[in-house]
Amino acid sequence: MTSSFVTRFDFRLPGVGRAERAEFYARALDIASYVEESGDIAIIVSEHHASDDGYLPSPLVLASAIAARTRTVPIQVAALLVNLHDPLRMAEDMAVLDLVSGGRVSYTVGLGYREEEYAMFDRPWSSRGRDLDRNLRAILDAWTGEPFSYEGRTVRVQPTPASTPLVFVGGGSPAAARRAARFGLGFAPQVRDPELKEIYQQACRDLGREPGWFYQPPRGPASVFVTDDPDAWWDAYGHLLLADAQAYAAWQTDSHHHVIDRSSSVGELRAAGRHVVVTPDEAIARCNSGEWPVITSHPLCGGLPPEPGWESLRLLREVVRPALASLG
Repeated sequence: MTSSFVTRFDFRLPGVGRAERAEFYARALDIASYVEESGDIAIIVSEHHASDDGYLPSPLVLASAIAARTRTVPIQVAALLVNLHDPLRMAEDMAVLDLVSGGRVSYTVGLGYREEEYAMFDRPWSSRGRDLDRNLRAILDAWTGEPFSYEGRTVRVQPTPASTPLVFVGGGSPAAARRAARFGLGFAPQVRDPELKEIYQQACRDLGREPGWFYQPPRGPASVFVTDDPDAWWDAYGHLLLADAQAYAAWQTDSHHHVIDRSSSVGELRAAGRHVVVTPDEAIARCNSGEWPVITSHPLCGGLPPEPGWESLRLLREVVRPALASLG
């Protein structure tokens, strides 16, 4: 089975000024067009707020821009922090995005795990589970196009999506698995845990419905970079990957997440294997062995300059991918 290729953007760009940040956003749109032409199966965008490094706060806006620069590649918003938005306005925005993208945008919705974000928008932290239930219900009801009751008043949302967008519930807990089942949605935990899959599927059956889509992080590293000289690449850009890893780790109370790496040096990061820099030949070997069923590119990681980001993308898609395809 040939490996699949995906690209993700989060715009965690520490120390970047306004003009330079605009260049990163423009570069992302050029990359989106390129990876679609190269056959990527998805482009993934994320959401966070109150982050000093400018982490992407508006994934629906970026998804719309990507949809305008592409025609066929699926776009995934993972995760969408529903509780930080007005659910009716979000339902409208998601419906319009479905229409302009041709139904290519899917979502993983989540509670979030940072109290700072809830404080920024004056949202209650203690009731976040109940609030997510209420907000999900409002979005799904809104997409029917029919009048429904919301907070004591009758509302109706138009336009409706062309077809109901694919929605997963994210999270790494049994409660998240049961929430996905209760709402008839797919489940996408951020950890590889067979028990969560069983809890989700059993909860669906207990409710009299067949389980929906289940997606968990694939085996392999969180980010892959390809170059002809990995040692020189790590020397030049390893500090950017380390900054990215350390910023994520600072937000987490545990390590139960496929992208978390608590390395304190570039050497530790390289040895840990979540961020991987390899030659084209090594990438081909890892894919052919089945070790990497999915290769995730992160071409702006930590503020990566254009040259190494584009080099990695092109080697993966113009050298590695054809070698895999030729082997059937």
